Amino acid sequence: MSRREEYEQQTESLLEPIVSGMGFELVDVEYVKEGGTWYLRAYIDKPGGITVDDCEAVSRQFSDVLDEKDYIEDSYVFEVSSPGLGRPLKKEKDFKRSIGEEVEIRTYRAVARQKEFVGILQRYDDRTVTIVYEDGEEQTFDRSDIALIRLALDF
Repeated sequence: MSRREEYEQQTESLLEPIVSGMGFELVDVEYVKEGGTWYLRAYIDKPGGITVDDCEAVSRQFSDVLDEKDYIEDSYVFEVSSPGLGRPLKKEKDFKRSIGEEVEIRTYRAVARQKEFVGILQRYDDRTVTIVYEDGEEQTFDRSDIALIRLALDF
């Protein structure tokens, strides 16, 4: 396991009770480097959506835990955010909640000369994801070939 993954897992385990205790859902945690700066980001959600005040409340409460535990060696910026409209599907609960919803899939390598697919999430398991297109045709992808799967944005 990489150092990044360890930081994400430890953050998730420490943050989950705080977030759920406030009535929110912890959607994801990421530790990423952008423009030379490390960011520790927590994505939270609730029915009806997250407000800036919700993010601030979680950030304030968890900052004390981060200071106390001090398990991240690098200097970093801690952020709490909403997952946004096109939230990625990463966990079992994300897939379960999204059955019957329109999703966008991006693959690492081209499949039939394309890398982006949009369809209704039909089913999934540990190894595959199946979508159905408007014409009723189904396509199954190996999860190892999927770079990103998220709810599709319709404007």
